[in-house]
Amino acid sequence: MQELVTEACWGAVWSRPGLDRKSRSLLNTGMLCALNRGAELAVHVRGALNNGLSEVEIREALLQVAIYVGMPAGLEGFRIAEKVLSEIREEQGPGSGTMSQHLY
Repeated sequence: MQELVTEACWGAVWSRPGLDRKSRSLLNTGMLCALNRGAELAVHVRGALNNGLSEVEIREALLQVAIYVGMPAGLEGFRIAEKVLSEIREEQGPGSGTMSQHLY
């Protein structure tokens, strides 16, 4: 299954012209939050940071989603994103990055 996903998503969609990786990451972050797909959202939050999104941009995307799809999905998205950011801070060690202390 993963091979099919990789081929279809990464090979056929993510490599298309028209949207850069940062824009695609922003869209995916919002869609996965709206769909309440926590495991995939966690993967894509990390990917979004790697693709150039800032914590502020992720926060604003999640807030926008929360207003339109409901606070339960939005709050869960914030929880997941904060967990990912905490893991990244832990991996980087103290003083090694410029990430804010909290997403919200």
